Order: sequence, then structure tokens, then C-alpha cells
Amino acid sequence: MQRIALGKGLDALIPEARSGGETVREIKIGEIIPGKYQPRRHFNPEKQMELVESIREKGVIQPIIVRSNKDGYELIAGERRLRAAHEAGMERIPAIVREMSNEDALEIGLIENIQRQDINPIEEAGAYQQLIREFHITQDVLSKKVGKDRSSITNSLRLLKLPQSIQEEVIKETISMGHARAILSLDNEKEQQEACEMIVKKGLSVREAETLVKKIKENVSRETSKEPIKKPVIDIALESCVEKMMQSLGTKVRINQTAKGAGKIEIEFYSQEDLDRIMEKIR
Repeated sequence: MQRIALGKGLDALIPEARSGGETVREIKIGEIIPGKYQPRRHFNPEKQMELVESIREKGVIQPIIVRSNKDGYELIAGERRLRAAHEAGMERIPAIVREMSNEDALEIGLIENIQRQDINPIEEAGAYQQLIREFHITQDVLSKKVGKDRSSITNSLRLLKLPQSIQEEVIKETISMGHARAILSLDNEKEQQEACEMIVKKGLSVREAETLVKKIKENVSRETSKEPIKKPVIDIALESCVEKMMQSLGTKVRINQTAKGAGKIEIEFYSQEDLDRIMEKIR
């Protein structure tokens, strides 16, 4: 059998396919259900129609990947091909059937989409978050699994902090990941929304968006400086507690105490891995 080219990351997860040991079957499309761990949620209609026409002319060149379940098969990788084959009127599709864990299913679906550049930045970030939360892996482990450096993973996850409306602009490709990173440097949602609207309306480049964000920050700073400064009453004992906790935990700590002595402690963390590190120190 001719070797099926899967790419380095996907090849590593499917060693039999790499050596040509996988069996490709023709499976009825009606027996395949959508994958529970498919990272992709949005499809470009024009690109999808191009794929439909290509499949009508040449068929499905690369098999999809599925795993068995009680109702037939669950899709793991190749959702665009499956949809296009159905739209092209095909009744069967070439597929590799492989048993795998839920974690491997999500990894393979994510890696395939990244390698094909078929997934938008928000979907990619959501898949990273799902892997971290559902399978309790660190960003370091995740970066090795998907072949990206940790800073790329961190920057990707930060996109999920944007308001939903701005995430939608990233999905629609009206703004890029570079625009989104610039917007993220603003402190509040209102400023972020205003910046996004300006970027879309004027069609600003990433560099121009960064300049816009800088001006917004400067305007906010000037407005703030006009307000009378209220000197806080500093509790030396409380400040000492905060300082000790920050040194011990390695992160920002705030203590808010009422006049009656009650209060709350706020400890900042920046990722699941960071939270796990803090919890270990507390234990």
C-alpha cells in the first residue's frame, strides 16, 4: 500500500499509518457520527464548495480517521472531507479505523487542523483549553504534543479572555490574531470594544492597531491623572502579610479587610499550570 502522508505531528500519534500498516476501508457516510472532540466549529462556505468540486472530480485522496463506537463510527479527523463527500453525493468514504483514547482523539483532531491550517485561532485556543482542563496536562506538555513553543500556546489561550463579539471578528477574519493581541493590552471591555470597532471600520493594519491602542491608553492615563488622588490608609501589619504571601507564592496577592476585621484574600494565577503550582505551595 502506498504510504499515507500525515505530517510529522500526526504521524507520531499514528505510527502504523507512518509505516503503511493501517488498513483503509470504504465506510458508509451514514454510519459516521460527528466527533465529540472535534475542535473545528466554523467552515468557510467558499473553501468548502471548492473541496466539494475537487472531490467530485478526483474523489477523496486522503482517508479520514474514525474510531468504532456502538452506533458505528465516530469521526476523529477529516470533518471537511466528510462533509464535502456527503455534499458531492458520495455514499462511502475511505477511512482509517483506529481505537484511541479521548485525549488522543482531541490531539489528533487538533494537530491535523493546525497542520492543514484549517482551524481559526479561537477554535485552536479552545482546543488547547479543552486539552488542559479535561486531561489535566500542562502548557509545557501541550507544547510538545502539538509542536509549538509554550509562548505560542500562552498567547493563543489569552484570546479566550476577549469579549465574545471580538472573538467572532477573529473567527470571521475581519481582524487577525495580531490585532487581537493588541486589543488584549487594553484594561477593560469597553476600551477593547471601541478599539475593535475602529480597527474594523478603518481597516487598520496590526501596526496601526498597536498605535491606536497606545493612544487609547495615553488618553485614559491623562483622564485618570486629572482625578484627585485619594491617599489610602495603609495598615502596616496587613501590608506585611501581603508582602510575605507574595514572596511565598510568587504571584500578586491582595487582602481586602473591612473595619470589623473580616475580609478576603485574592491570589492571581495566569494558567492552569500556574494554579497547580500555587496549590502545591499552599499544601
